[in-house]
Amino acid sequence: MTCADGTPAADVYLALGANLGRREATLQAAVDAIGDHPQIQLCAVSRCYETDPVGGPAGQPDYLNAAIHISTDLSPVDLLGVALAVEENLGRQRSVPDAPRSIDIDVLLYASLVLDSPELTIPHPRMHLRSFVLAPLADIAADILHPVQYKTIAQMLNALVQRDLDAGAACRLHGFDLHIPAHQVTS
Repeated sequence: MTCADGTPAADVYLALGANLGRREATLQAAVDAIGDHPQIQLCAVSRCYETDPVGGPAGQPDYLNAAIHISTDLSPVDLLGVALAVEENLGRQRSVPDAPRSIDIDVLLYASLVLDSPELTIPHPRMHLRSFVLAPLADIAADILHPVQYKTIAQMLNALVQRDLDAGAACRLHGFDLHIPAHQVTS
């Protein structure tokens, strides 16, 4: 994919999470909806990981988390708009921070861009602190360099593994795998 001006499209990584309803079906529906956008090409999807909720109200169900790699010529803010629209179409209701949710889609990395605007911060400001983000991301982008931390995704994940084990938290590989629908696969 190339942009209208002929420049290559950006490689972008998104995090997906859900802890309400039919989590597997919702994550796959999010992948499908994102990939159906005419300015987005799905490149890779991670495995799904099940994790305990971090923050928010007590008693929440566990999350399923995944990551996807896309190529797009959308601007970062326009891509955020697509993500928010997909969340809304899949029943996301915003209440209090860290509340349970049917779907959460975060822009993690947009090429090597560093952006801090009122609408969006890239790279995601807490991704390097969250193994539930880094574990799925490492499945599809282990060697990608974080443009602020100057470490690869694998290096940041390895730094968190011992901390998470010490704290009793862990990302558990879930038996459900997301897929890129056949009509979206290019050779």
